[in-house]
Amino acid sequence: AAGPPPAPVPATPPVAAPNPQRPPEGDADPTRDLKSYVPRGANPTMPEVIERLHERGVYSGLGAFPPPGTRPPKVGLAVPEDFELPPGYVRHHQATDDGQRIEAILMFAPGFQLYDAAHNPIAMPKDRVVPPELAPPGLPIRRIVIPPPIEPAAPGR
Repeated sequence: AAGPPPAPVPATPPVAAPNPQRPPEGDADPTRDLKSYVPRGANPTMPEVIERLHERGVYSGLGAFPPPGTRPPKVGLAVPEDFELPPGYVRHHQATDDGQRIEAILMFAPGFQLYDAAHNPIAMPKDRVVPPELAPPGLPIRRIVIPPPIEPAAPGR
C-alpha cells in the first residue's frame, strides 16, 4: 500500500548574493561624497578638490564646475533690470568664483543675426557679448565692473 504523499517542502527564498559594491559611507546612501576623494585632515583648495574629482571622472555636483579662475566672468554692457530688451538680446547673469553676484550684461541670443540697412548680415561677436555700437536704442552705455575677491576669513573667526 502506498503511504501518504510526502509533505510539501516549503520553497526556500533565494539568497541574495553579497553586494560587491563599496559599503555606504556612514549612512545608507551609497553615493560617494567628498571624503572619498579628500583624505581626513587635508584642507585642499577648491581648485584642488575639483581637479581630484575630474581626475576620477566625476563631473557632477562640485565636479560640474570648472576650477576657480579658469573661466573669468565676461565683461560687457550693464543692462538695467527695468530695461525692456528687444528680440534677439538677452541678459547674462554671472557670479564671481567667491559667489558675489555680478551685474547682468547684454548678450545676443544664440542664433540671432543682425542685418544692416541693405539687409546684409552684420558680423556678430563670437562670444555673443554686445559691443556698444550694436546696443539697442535707449540702452545707457556703461560697462560693468567685476567686484574684487572677498578676503577669506582668518581661521577661528
